[in-house]
Amino acid sequence: MKKLIAMLLALVMVLGLAACGTTAPKETTAAPATQAPAAGTEAAETEAAAEPVTLNVAYMANWGALWAVATADAKGYFAEEGITLNLTVFEDGPTEIAAMESGNMDVAYIGPGAHKLCSTGNAEVFLLQHLGDGDCIIGLNGVTKLEDLAGKKIGYAAGTSSESILTTALDSVGLTMDDVQALSMDATALTTAALSGSVDAVAAWSPYSLTILAESDNAVDICSNVDFPSLVSPGSWVVNPAWADENADVLVRFIRAMYKGMDYAAAATTDDAIAEEVAGYVAAVLKSDAETVIGQRYDGTWKTSAEVLEMVKSGEIEQIYADQQATFIANGAVDEATALAPADFVLSDLMLQAGN
Repeated sequence: MKKLIAMLLALVMVLGLAACGTTAPKETTAAPATQAPAAGTEAAETEAAAEPVTLNVAYMANWGALWAVATADAKGYFAEEGITLNLTVFEDGPTEIAAMESGNMDVAYIGPGAHKLCSTGNAEVFLLQHLGDGDCIIGLNGVTKLEDLAGKKIGYAAGTSSESILTTALDSVGLTMDDVQALSMDATALTTAALSGSVDAVAAWSPYSLTILAESDNAVDICSNVDFPSLVSPGSWVVNPAWADENADVLVRFIRAMYKGMDYAAAATTDDAIAEEVAGYVAAVLKSDAETVIGQRYDGTWKTSAEVLEMVKSGEIEQIYADQQATFIANGAVDEATALAPADFVLSDLMLQAGN
């Protein structure tokens, strides 16, 4: 009898242990089994979103081109997006756009003049960065007002903002390019010609204009963008349409990094400490010194991400490019019959997506 009772007790203990052995694992493995796929999916999505990419970036040697991109790069905002920048300097926007068409550059910063190539379908705007005031007409050899330009030798750079402000300024006093001796040359030659006195005026942009005004004894700043309400002067980041179609996700990452750079560096006009910091970033790219570039911080109205997003939502951005296009058409730089509407070359959806 005692043996029978002992056997029964042993059997109960075995069954009890077996029961513990089957329920305990269920309590410890059930949660991880449902969490693991979610964690794995999230990690995969994060990795895909930040897939490393190197971009060939075209820029011009001034504050307007670099204030945001140099800041974003230096502060690690592009690294956060898995983007490495390979920066290459150009003298003008049309050359940059040609480099994108050939595949040598991926994205580019352009000044106002080159935007006419957006109207013709050669490039698309994927970010409005600022509204500039860096273009001007400088009188030399006794030329002190626009009316004095009649019959005079004027240096300018065809296809750029230099040509835009020259034709607009001449028109404001009843003159045309046929009424002057217009000599097209690159930015470096403009500076040389002005300082040597071989021309009577130049249509130039910062920093070349600042150099001329500082080093010439008879240079007179006759007018700039702000003197002509119709002369809209956006500074934009552009891309080849075919490249944009294939790399929209990369452009959104680029814009996100730029938004952070813009939000930080836009204060450079009011905060001297930030101005000195940003000037250091710009100077590092240009292999120059901060004192040389910091004077350019007043060449434009530098936008923040919030301002850009509000301008997109209100339709103001498309209107800016429409007004600019109207000036191109009026000056004969763009054919109205074949010009694309701004809605067809301004990638507003990418600016909005990057802001979400």
